Amino acid sequence: MLEILYQDENLIAINKPHGLLVHRSSIAADASEFALQMLRDQIDKKVNPTHRIDRKTGGVLLFAFDKPTEIAMQQAFMENRVKKKYLAILRGYTPDAEEIDYPLRKENGTLQDALTRYVTLQRAELDIPFGQHPTSRYSLVEAAPETGRMHQLRKHFAHIFHPIIGDRTHGCNKQNKFFKETWEMETMLLHASQLRFKHPVTGAEIVIHAPLHNEFTRVMQLMGWADK
Repeated sequence: MLEILYQDENLIAINKPHGLLVHRSSIAADASEFALQMLRDQIDKKVNPTHRIDRKTGGVLLFAFDKPTEIAMQQAFMENRVKKKYLAILRGYTPDAEEIDYPLRKENGTLQDALTRYVTLQRAELDIPFGQHPTSRYSLVEAAPETGRMHQLRKHFAHIFHPIIGDRTHGCNKQNKFFKETWEMETMLLHASQLRFKHPVTGAEIVIHAPLHNEFTRVMQLMGWADK
């Protein structure tokens, strides 16, 4: 059963679990469950996604019930009128706050401007040796991508040498192996925690929050952090 975070006549938002695809994809033939079909079956009503989040990312996923609302929200996402916040657990100690202004390349080779702002909420140093280091250091950050490029946060945090834990494509394979062997944790620790936007029909200011999933919360507890 999917957790419904928000619903009105035009829109519905769920708290997508980590590892769940938004919809069927030819590049993920191993998947048998999809958020789109699961939500349709759960509420017995047709829905269409207004945006995408990675398979391994958990958190707010917004759907529309009708085509005009779907198009209006897709346009709002494209024009960066939807404000997004994410929580991520990263390798190492990050600065208190930072702006990552680093263009990202599309599959066709074209460079796109990409801007991410983040603040560090917590840091932890575990008394567990890692590689040549006597301890292991991690940071919990809240990130606000100002642009919506594919894998933007994953690429940006890798670019500043603080990759997201559990990111197998852009992250640190040694850290990912360490988390799997030490804590049996393979989840990518990236969570879409909030969406803020103007409702395309009513004009009301809508803010949708998504609680953390169990995998993320478990690592927070391992780090000695209170649930944010």
